[in-house]
Amino acid sequence: MIFDSFVTRARTNLAKRRQYNRLVAEIENLSSRDLADLRADRSEMLYQIHKQIYG
Repeated sequence: MIFDSFVTRARTNLAKRRQYNRLVAEIENLSSRDLADLRADRSEMLYQIHKQIYG
């Protein structure tokens, strides 16, 4: 029972980390021109995805 809950939590955390890393890579690959076109700030985008994934 305890082991199952540990494994479930570990899998959930790994999935969240994978998703976070994928989104960070996408944001880091945006050029300054892309960000200007989106009227976005890289640091704000990173903050928002962290907030969205981890709460």
